[in-house]
Amino acid sequence: MCSTCEKCFTNRQHLLEHQRTHTGEKPFPCPECGKCFAVKSNLFAHQKTHTGERPFQCPVCEQSFILKTDLIIHEQIHTGEKPYSCSICKKTDLVRHMRIHSGEKPFSCSVCGKRFRNKQHLVEHERIHTGEKPYSCSECGKCFTRKRSLVDHRRIHTGERPYACTECGKRFNQKQALVAHQRIHTKERPYQCTECGKGFNQKPSLIIHQRIHTGEKPYLCPECGKCFTSNSKLVRHKRMHTGERPYSCPECEKCFSYRSHVVLHQRIHTGEKPFQCLECGKCFLSKSKLVRHQKTHARKKR
Repeated sequence: MCSTCEKCFTNRQHLLEHQRTHTGEKPFPCPECGKCFAVKSNLFAHQKTHTGERPFQCPVCEQSFILKTDLIIHEQIHTGEKPYSCSICKKTDLVRHMRIHSGEKPFSCSVCGKRFRNKQHLVEHERIHTGEKPYSCSECGKCFTRKRSLVDHRRIHTGERPYACTECGKRFNQKQALVAHQRIHTKERPYQCTECGKGFNQKPSLIIHQRIHTGEKPYLCPECGKCFTSNSKLVRHKRMHTGERPYSCPECEKCFSYRSHVVLHQRIHTGEKPFQCLECGKCFLSKSKLVRHQKTHARKKR
């Protein structure tokens, strides 16, 4: 048993590895890049990122993986197999499922009092308070509180996108991202601002929007001290200081700081002018140019 969180293990080695999540100890350094790991097997898996070795190949689509476990999880996409079931588990699943209808939440967090339908959700929630992140990515070392989050994260490295939109065919590496995307087609906006009534298709978008009303700007630029409502706005702003231009035009290779600027620039090559003046029919590359043009009609009417 772990003396810190009382989690139990079948052998002493697993206990020692677990205790490093509390101590932060990472005794296995990579001789190539110096990155350290708490578990020796994670170091071995990481070293394959330097050698480029991906020894486990899918016999169906020939996609290769560093870890055998990643291949096993991937193969279930092709087979449709759901291998973990037994009569006892099914009965347990039914009991848990019935709580959806009854609203019963018998498991409560001893720290904040939040209640849950099943014990596993409580265990995962309590890691917010303890800071424990027991699931580590062997590719980059990033840690997670939930195994499902690690599985989703690994697809960033493998390039796997198993969730496809039935409307437009766009693919995603997380089911949650697909669900959010599909609301573009259904026009569903389930997250509504209590201040102004504006609706959003994703909860994070609502949280960022609400900062307009509260005035909160939690993301600070260390260079100039300017504050922003979202991390993405801060990242874009920092490019003013660094001069970074990560987006390039595939036609002429001209580089831009923002993706939207590439989209506008490419219309020079394609000749596309999607913004049309309803007064005279003249077309423009961008909405801002259309707005400026429309002011000329407004002045003439005065």
